[in-house]
This record gives sequence, C-alpha cells and structure tokens, in this order.
Amino acid sequence: MAILTVRNLPDAVHRALRIRAATHGRSTEAEIRDILEMTVRPPERIKLGSLLVSIAREAGGLTDAEAEHFNQLRDKAPSEPTGFE
Repeated sequence: MAILTVRNLPDAVHRALRIRAATHGRSTEAEIRDILEMTVRPPERIKLGSLLVSIAREAGGLTDAEAEHFNQLRDKAPSEPTGFE
C-alpha cells in the first residue's frame, strides 16, 4: 500500500476532519481514506459493461439472426492460461 503525506494542511481543515471522523466512528486516517476513495471512485461511476449494454439497448439490440451470426464467428477454441515463466 502507498503512503501519502499531506503538508501544510490548515488547522481548521484538520479539525473538521477529526470531527467528521468522530461522527462516523472512525479514526481521522480512516476518514481521509474514505473521502479519497469516494472522490476518485464514486459508486455511481459508469462501468464499461453497463455502458456497453446501454449503448446496445439504445441501438435496438440484436436480432436473433445477428446474434446467431456472432455465435458462428466466435472462436470456440479453449483459451490457454497465460504463462509467466
């Protein structure tokens, strides 16, 4: 895990972080980790799979004939695991 040092944090901000952490029943450090994670990885972010599904739905989806065509084109050979030697 990475270590992050924040320099020159104003006293008022540090005090607000301590109060916020106490309100949530955790340490100041845990509160800061939560704030950072929620900021850079919000739960409402769109994930790639969900985005692709929504694009396909907006485009009208696939007909049975189109889906069958993709199934015929698909490589059905079993995949080999990646080697790291």
